[in-house]
Amino acid sequence: MHDNLDALLTALRAQFTDRLVTSDAVREHHGSGESHFPPAWPDAVVMVKSAQEVSEVLIACTKHGVPVIPFGAGSSIEGQIHAPHGGISIDLSAMDQIVSVHEADMDCTVQAGVTRQALNEHLRATGLFFPVDLGAHATLGGMAATRASGTTTVRYGSMRDLVLSMTVVMPNGEIIKTGTRARKSSAGYDLTRLMIGSEGTLGIITELTLRLFGIPEASQTAMCSFATIEDATQTVVMALQCGLALNRIELADTVQMRAINSHSKTGLPEQPTLWIELTGSTASVENDMAALESLAETALRFERAQSAEAAARLWRVRHDALYASRALRPGIKGISTDVCVPISKLPACISAILDIVATTDIQAPLVGHVGDGNFHLVLLYDPEDDAEAAQAHHINASLIEMAIDMGGTCTGEHGVGLGKKAYLPTELGPALDVMRQIKRALDPDNIMNPGKIFDL
Repeated sequence: MHDNLDALLTALRAQFTDRLVTSDAVREHHGSGESHFPPAWPDAVVMVKSAQEVSEVLIACTKHGVPVIPFGAGSSIEGQIHAPHGGISIDLSAMDQIVSVHEADMDCTVQAGVTRQALNEHLRATGLFFPVDLGAHATLGGMAATRASGTTTVRYGSMRDLVLSMTVVMPNGEIIKTGTRARKSSAGYDLTRLMIGSEGTLGIITELTLRLFGIPEASQTAMCSFATIEDATQTVVMALQCGLALNRIELADTVQMRAINSHSKTGLPEQPTLWIELTGSTASVENDMAALESLAETALRFERAQSAEAAARLWRVRHDALYASRALRPGIKGISTDVCVPISKLPACISAILDIVATTDIQAPLVGHVGDGNFHLVLLYDPEDDAEAAQAHHINASLIEMAIDMGGTCTGEHGVGLGKKAYLPTELGPALDVMRQIKRALDPDNIMNPGKIFDL
């Protein structure tokens, strides 16, 4: 409990009345998320409706020295919404307005609480869409704050590549714009990309201007199964090197496929499997799919989806993979690993870590966005079992060490939060101290999501 908390709550309650909530149920929800960490509750939750209200909360929290933790949909994997030091959770989910859509310029501006699903539903009649395709229900503000990506990164890039500008509220309450709607700019420091991936440690994103894309003329989905995961990953590398019109290329191992069949009531082959989607003109898609089928010469089975509905069903079970994994041990979230390596290193990295998993008792289904070298193991362990916990943490640490040695990163898309802090000194070296200097300059009182990414 902070010494000035009572005074702060009194001030906030006078302004926000019933939108300042201190009930246990709401505080627990805002201090849990999808990570394997035990909940860490905020002292209170404020439901905001505008950037100006966010500014007023930050001014009050700075005055009283109380931490602030931004909250969108609560789907973070690495504990970004946890409040280990207490404080005020600022819930931006009610800031869900689509401010403008500029069809001719292929961009839009949205409030931070808009979800990607809601945006694409709004865009349906325009022939445009926003391409970042996560497995989670997430807000666009949260996606920018964690530099999220997903299944379509191989074609469209991550949030880093798709955000043109943002409105951000700084720790002192100042509201700034980080850029314009122009597709490029050389005007000073790139504050947009400084804020993307900052996980609420430098400011709170309240509005975003995003790039949009035309819905492709044609798309085709295929699933192919392999005898070994090495055959599958080598096929990924060859497909990328051949320059095919890949939109998504996803991998699941045998354990994951078994989990998917059980959870989603499907009858898919329980072997290492690739989901592949090609998009473009009808002729180019057909040509590239035929080339891909020839390329996948080690595949035991290569099956094209025969309709858009069949393709949608296949991608739906892929998006449910995390929940299918957790269903193998109900009630256990497990550690979701998140390394990303250069494409050429992907087969060796996956093979090496599965050899380590085989020496333990841990169930670890594997799934990944292998088109960009990013894959996940869900390490299912009982946190009350010391032996299981030690094995799971050993697998996680070993995987991160080998990924960094291969020129990769400890986190491809989930962010750092609480979970990856210990690995940043090895990955970033002295650059981590530069980040600390930026943090101290912009947030001298360290009220912005303290304890996330690094400690001061």
